[in-house]
Amino acid sequence: MELPVLYEDRQVAIIRAEAGATSLTYTEAWLSGPDRFPVSLTMPLQVGAYGSELVLPWLMNLLPEGEPLRAMTRALGAAPEDALGLIARTGSDLAGSLSIAPPPASGEPGYRTVPDATALELIIADLPARPFLVGEEGVAMSLAGAQEKLPVALIDGQIAIPVNGAPSTHILKPDNPRLPGSVANEALCMVLARRAGLSVAPVTTGLAGERSYLLVERYDRTGTGRAVRRLHQEDFCQALGRPPAAKYEFNGTGTRGPSLADMFALVRRHMTARDITRLLDAVIVNVAIGNVDSHAKNYSILLGPGAPQLAPLYDLMSGLAWANITQNHAQAIGGQRRGQHIYGRHWRRLAEAAGLAARGTIQRVEQVTARLLRELPAAVEEVAAMPAGATMLDVFAKEIAERATEVRAHAGKDGTPDLTDPGADDAPAVGPSAYATNARS
Repeated sequence: MELPVLYEDRQVAIIRAEAGATSLTYTEAWLSGPDRFPVSLTMPLQVGAYGSELVLPWLMNLLPEGEPLRAMTRALGAAPEDALGLIARTGSDLAGSLSIAPPPASGEPGYRTVPDATALELIIADLPARPFLVGEEGVAMSLAGAQEKLPVALIDGQIAIPVNGAPSTHILKPDNPRLPGSVANEALCMVLARRAGLSVAPVTTGLAGERSYLLVERYDRTGTGRAVRRLHQEDFCQALGRPPAAKYEFNGTGTRGPSLADMFALVRRHMTARDITRLLDAVIVNVAIGNVDSHAKNYSILLGPGAPQLAPLYDLMSGLAWANITQNHAQAIGGQRRGQHIYGRHWRRLAEAAGLAARGTIQRVEQVTARLLRELPAAVEEVAAMPAGATMLDVFAKEIAERATEVRAHAGKDGTPDLTDPGADDAPAVGPSAYATNARS
């Protein structure tokens, strides 16, 4: 099998699968182009082929995980391990700027408008059985993660489905029946982080009959309406050459996933001091809001002709208010994964491992958490005014306020180690976050 890797109407590379091996080779035209960029930091621009050990993890990270992947394979009659075959059927609209699929047999790129809320409610109800509307004529798209979601476009204020390779502009994330108030929760966390000064993908909420949803503006798109262009990006698992199953630092695969030190080292190697500070702020926010699912695939890098840079934040959700969510974070902070037990000594250990100034890191924790607490009331008001309303919003805000206050106070103390705590310093690793396995990406 051979598949072209396309950026708009230009061929970037060719992916070949033969004799049990998969390779990627850049085209001569792309290598000589003035606006060239690599498909991944793991595969810099060069003459010659990259092999399966780099190409397959990169491809696998473009596909969904868990039940959405199983549903996709059932709908397409494909095997879950056939990453290239799945991409061939769904790769017209992916994360980033590239399309990896044969050209559509017929039809121009365009958009199929969803006529009304009733039609949108039916689409949402169908997503568990048909993720990304697989099998629908002209529709071929995919996104990573274990949560139900749908790439869509806003055309003249109406939600539309991209067809024949047209770029989506937004990601629609339906409410999760197992996590009451999930839409309001994620909207609050995203708005709060943005109001606190972080770069965050813009969001709003919506209603479709009895269903509510979050609508996230894609940061890997530019332009509006029918004049949209794709921007390239990859998540940290792709940039570190890890398969999606290794997105947690502690997981059941036998392969340790990326640590925060690994992620800071990647940023230091390819980006600027400003990006290092932005990553630290993101880590602090995720601890302060109780986002235990901030794994390596929930951080991304924008790639283009210029220097790589950290992408805006996305997938921010607090796990503090639901009883069935683990309190272990996806990565340890200086050996500690429980947010309520992270003290100054843990931040200093992280600083040492990540090449940061210890005193400056503690000060940054205090500054960022103070901004979160100051902006929380206004963030609640902003989300409450969105179309989907304020289900459990006060509950989420109360839990976030308590955790942010705790994280800020503990940063100035050393605390007492408690090795009986399963999330404590040097405790044995346990499986992936229940936040992901039971609920979402």
